[in-house]
Amino acid sequence: METSIVGVGVGITDRFRTVVEEKAVRIEHLAPRAQRLDVKVTHQAYKNGRMEDDTVELTVTGKGPIVRAEATDGDKFAALDMAVDRLCQQLRRAKEKRVDARQHPRGATFKNGSLQGIDVEPVSADVLHAVATGEIPIIAGEDGEGDYTPVVIRTKNFEPEWLTVEEAVDRMELVGHDFFLFIDARTDHPSVVYRRKGWDYGVISLTTPAAPERAAS
Repeated sequence: METSIVGVGVGITDRFRTVVEEKAVRIEHLAPRAQRLDVKVTHQAYKNGRMEDDTVELTVTGKGPIVRAEATDGDKFAALDMAVDRLCQQLRRAKEKRVDARQHPRGATFKNGSLQGIDVEPVSADVLHAVATGEIPIIAGEDGEGDYTPVVIRTKNFEPEWLTVEEAVDRMELVGHDFFLFIDARTDHPSVVYRRKGWDYGVISLTTPAAPERAAS
């Protein structure tokens, strides 16, 4: 497996490269189809340099879905350890889910024109738009200090992907998120799959197809 390491605001030492190569063996053991491991280390200083953090982002690519994990700590080696642990946990969880699905078939099935065996409920277009764009309500401060929002959220934009519910669940597990936004390949409806307890998942779907013109393309 090829390894690439990039530092943003921080130098990458030979010692760090050696540790990454050692950790890569562990990742490759859990993901034998992986072809490349990208490691990005970002250094940030806060409050005039009095507080510093290193964020380590790991991205595994190969024959299959992309797998990502990240962690932040004052020491980049500790952040690397945490990120690797999270990545390996996601890989193990995905593997256990596949084994569990083979031994105990359950979850979503498409029968008689509808999904069965999974919690599906429609939502409004406004709710799905807020999830997709990262919009959150702004609350005015009580002391006249201007606008205040209790949540800090990072916004990302993605091209739409047509997936089955099962594929969306697998993608969600591999990127380590609690939800995954996609277009249902069976219905063309914008949907969000989310994690519940254990191996239980839910799906929120719009009742209007996302791109009616797709069928003509």
